[in-house]
Amino acid sequence: MERTTHRPTERVLNILELLAAHPEGLTLTGIAEAIKAPKSTIFPIIQTMLDRRFIFLDKPTLKYTVGIASFCVGASYSSNKNVLEFINNEIKYIVSEIEETCQMGILDRGSVLYISKVDPDKKIDIRLISHVGKRLPAYCTALGKALLYQFDLEDLKLLYPEGLKAYTKNTITNLEILAQQLNQVKEDNIAQEVEEVTEHLRCLAVPLSNNGETVAALSISIPTFRATEEKLNLAKSLLLSAKKKIETYFAAVNIDVESLTFKNELYR
Repeated sequence: MERTTHRPTERVLNILELLAAHPEGLTLTGIAEAIKAPKSTIFPIIQTMLDRRFIFLDKPTLKYTVGIASFCVGASYSSNKNVLEFINNEIKYIVSEIEETCQMGILDRGSVLYISKVDPDKKIDIRLISHVGKRLPAYCTALGKALLYQFDLEDLKLLYPEGLKAYTKNTITNLEILAQQLNQVKEDNIAQEVEEVTEHLRCLAVPLSNNGETVAALSISIPTFRATEEKLNLAKSLLLSAKKKIETYFAAVNIDVESLTFKNELYR
């Protein structure tokens, strides 16, 4: 049976996802342009979301941000998922050991959706463009490559029909090269990227799987000037150890994969 989309509901969700990715806020015009909808059409939706406190309006700037009701819904989800707490404890341990940023992400079609991030206590030398709720193309991040490692070349062509956009001079834009890198992840369980989305930053990641299906991925981000062989080996060791513990936990609690992932719809 062919799936139909309810346009008003889709617009509500598009607005929430958009504001989650722009914590600085957006005006009504900015929202309308981003989701490609007339202001007259989305204004009643915005007003209802505002009245229900799912979004917030900063009157001096006329910018909308995510509201307290959205936070409460998210908090309720997290509180009911012991698995997320378990993973976050592992992330905090990794950060305490290596003193670098550790992140968790899931695959949303061709993008990584960041759902957890822990920074070290020390001052961060390079500002990461990622944050919880942010989406970045999967093909140019270590997290994304870990999430895509089971995809073959034909899958990648379906996922990125318009090709791969370059974000830095190091971004991989050739699908065949990307497929080769994913094959390497299958061999050693470590995905890597060097300055492909952020200059002067190197990232390593591991896929987190359950019953052969990729659920999520963990990554460590290291400024290139600190990416010594010793630190890279430590990062790999910490990630692989966390992967083993988390996947063992998945098996023990019989995790509901769909509670943590989007359905993989290549053809959407």
